[in-house]
Amino acid sequence: MGTDRRDLLQVRTIYAEPAALALPRGQQVVSRWPEAEVVEVESALRIPQVHGADTSVERWVRTKTEVLALGVRKTLTARRNERSANWIAPSTANGCAMACGYCYVPRHKGYANPITVYANIDEVVGYLQRHVARQGVKAAPDQCDPTAWVYDIGENSDASVDARVSDNVADLVTAFAAMPTAKASFATKHVNRDLLDLDPQGRTRVRFSVMPEAMAKLVDVRTDPVRDRVAAVDDFVAAGYEVHLNLSPVIVHEGWLEEWAALLDHLDDVLSPRAKAQCAAEVIFLTHNAGLHEVNLGWHPRGEEVLWRPDVQEVKRSQNGMDNVRYRARWKAVWVQRLLDLVAERTPWLTVRYAF
Repeated sequence: MGTDRRDLLQVRTIYAEPAALALPRGQQVVSRWPEAEVVEVESALRIPQVHGADTSVERWVRTKTEVLALGVRKTLTARRNERSANWIAPSTANGCAMACGYCYVPRHKGYANPITVYANIDEVVGYLQRHVARQGVKAAPDQCDPTAWVYDIGENSDASVDARVSDNVADLVTAFAAMPTAKASFATKHVNRDLLDLDPQGRTRVRFSVMPEAMAKLVDVRTDPVRDRVAAVDDFVAAGYEVHLNLSPVIVHEGWLEEWAALLDHLDDVLSPRAKAQCAAEVIFLTHNAGLHEVNLGWHPRGEEVLWRPDVQEVKRSQNGMDNVRYRARWKAVWVQRLLDLVAERTPWLTVRYAF
């Protein structure tokens, strides 16, 4: 089950920084698509043919399918989070082959955001090993984890898809398996069963994002079906991963609670007692953006009918300084509580780590 690399990626062009091509990981990526044209660029994040061009809207999905970028991560910094994870690790990739209508990454990169792979993986792993060592033993439980420092390794990409492009994710899983005081963590909407061949030793948390199937078909473009994601949970637990669920994003519309009730019932029916015992969830209501709304109108206007709802949304400045739209605070508080009550009723085994 799950989409394979051929469905997501048919790479014809690789834009690459010369320094990335000189590294073993860069060479690995190029070797996986030997017939692709390699075009050297000064910066993998500022490619005139890809980023910031209005014409890219018309090629939104095609660009994600046919283009890769290769770069070198210049800044190695772990950023405090304390929501989903204690720290956001330095990215080893940016962008995605999937095309969820609400994804925030295109807001930063311009009109198209194909996968950019950072080839200096050894430097990233070394930095994380030193950073984890400096933290010592976690003194007290928090909402991220009772005992481990949690590092999100997929803030700007989907690590399950990244693992189809290079061994960066495999290297990170292997590195965290040897860190008894820390865990890697990433959210995903793609079932990559190659990850089952790794040995995470319980030190990597996979968070499968789920939402009602009908809504996912509309806005989770090019992702794996929600039922496939749910069906993969037990297999990943058996392979040594910690597996959580992201109830995300929660999109309010007529009948939304009934749809979530059906999904929660499905989770309760199919997950094993072992999976349920180790599972927890994050509940994240939709955040959207005016600029992204305008872009989406050019390639997927139907999705905007549910994502762009000025009648129930308000502008709010995000942590990164962007003006986004979220559900109006007074109504959202009510809706959050209704969903939490539903979780408690239908899946009492599912601990909600946080909801917003």
